[in-house]
Amino acid sequence: MLIAFLRTLILYAVIIFGVRLMGKRQLGELQPSELVITILISNIATLPIEEIDTPLFLGMLPILSLVVFEVLMSLINLKSRRIRRIFSGSPVIVIRDGVIDQKKLLELRFSVDDLMAQLRSKDIYAVEDVDFAVVETTGKLSVYQKFLARPLSAQSAKIPDCPEQNSPPLVVISDGCVHEENLALCGHDKTWLEGMVASRHLRIPDVLLMTAGKDSQVHLVVKEVGK
Repeated sequence: MLIAFLRTLILYAVIIFGVRLMGKRQLGELQPSELVITILISNIATLPIEEIDTPLFLGMLPILSLVVFEVLMSLINLKSRRIRRIFSGSPVIVIRDGVIDQKKLLELRFSVDDLMAQLRSKDIYAVEDVDFAVVETTGKLSVYQKFLARPLSAQSAKIPDCPEQNSPPLVVISDGCVHEENLALCGHDKTWLEGMVASRHLRIPDVLLMTAGKDSQVHLVVKEVGK
């Protein structure tokens, strides 16, 4: 039992290392080659876990080989557009000026229901409001709306005195830990942070959450007693 547990932990660490090495992508954003590698690794990893008699190295070797192969292919894809198109495909325009390209939908085996579902996920309910839409290599739909159908923005409404930059607040303290990188992005340092916390008669370990922006406005949540 202990041996199986240790083998599982080792394989878990190896797979996490491999996935981190291949790069950060969400499951829905995987290219076809990346999805195949992910499926193969998940299947191969179960074999040395279930079969204790199989040497652990024989289970790790194909996993590491697939990871190295994927990294090499990623580097080749960066250098060669032709190879990239072979392995990942190319974006396909399926809507032009509000007209659906039925031939392209058929080639992609993309149903009208799939198309409309993805449009609705972007709060678009009328095809005629779309200037053009592109099915990316990940299968997601990128949409560019016609000008008159776009949501009203401060720029299009020409609102005066509208700030050009409206950076969102960033987390600078999380559960008593300081996020140095976010603090620097806000244009502040730890001395400023300690001063802001001390002005509320608190210490940094007493803070559950603190966000700050470039405008120096902060929002602070104090830890509850006993937490």
